[in-house]
Amino acid sequence: MAHLLGYDPCSRFSRAFPHYPSGSSYEGNRHVGFTLKACFDANGGDNANRLFVKEKKKPFGFTCVPLPPLLGDLEKGNSVRDDGRDASRIDVEDKSLGGSPTKPFCFPDQQLPQKLVVAVDVDEVLGNFVSALNEFIADRYSSHHSVSEYHVYEFFKIWNCSRDEANTRVHEFFETPYFKLGIQPIPGAQMALQNLSRFCNLSVVTSRQNVIKDHTLEWIEKHFSGLFQEIHFGNHFALDGVSRPKSEICRSLNAKVLIDDNPRYATECAEAGIRVLLFDYENSYPWSKTESDYQHPLVTRVINWEEVEQQLMSLIASS
Repeated sequence: MAHLLGYDPCSRFSRAFPHYPSGSSYEGNRHVGFTLKACFDANGGDNANRLFVKEKKKPFGFTCVPLPPLLGDLEKGNSVRDDGRDASRIDVEDKSLGGSPTKPFCFPDQQLPQKLVVAVDVDEVLGNFVSALNEFIADRYSSHHSVSEYHVYEFFKIWNCSRDEANTRVHEFFETPYFKLGIQPIPGAQMALQNLSRFCNLSVVTSRQNVIKDHTLEWIEKHFSGLFQEIHFGNHFALDGVSRPKSEICRSLNAKVLIDDNPRYATECAEAGIRVLLFDYENSYPWSKTESDYQHPLVTRVINWEEVEQQLMSLIASS
């Protein structure tokens, strides 16, 4: 993907992974150490479920911005731009920026605009939670389901049980290898986020419960090490503890964009003035196909991480 979009090799860099305050933990024979830039607030508040990592300074270099359709034009529902050109393609006429129809814009780092703050969901956006959960439910409860059955992201409605029973089953799932070892990254997420980290301040905003915080941190460190500056847990559908709305977390981050698969969160954040990329991997998420959410001007549907990258880069290029 990076080569196809013409990214400069100098844009690849690494940062230390945000560290957890407990000191250290072990995963198998591998030691994972954690430290914190800021302290946990045991009484709640903005820092209660928030992790920080200091960003390393990057050496001076040149940055290349690809030329996808402009998100602003697409959000307006325009297939034709204000200048009369097709919004689905860009013909670069201003050669002063070093761009061309086949070559991305390149300019020195100090000319980059302020980084775009982007919040990223975990389940079904970074990792395939439902697929792993279905395997557990099939083996433990002899109840077989496919992802295509989840017309809503409310498990009790799919499993034909009470909400409390569904929550209990999910927490049982957390204790098994189906959860701890079975969730794999969504294809394309790692490379796209590596590319985007050059231009965006990325943070995780997940509805996951506090009870799986440690494992979530280890999973992110394993698959997306050094890419996220902060990690926030909403603690939704938890058996205990206080939950936080995603819109509230995003506002505390000053996030301009949320990448999420859940239409309910998409609507909540869009109504709070936050752009949302509604993620529907290869059109395989029935729960994300809600017509009312497509009609909101701040919600744009994407079907893979290549489209996520294109939409965010177009927003950056047009800012």
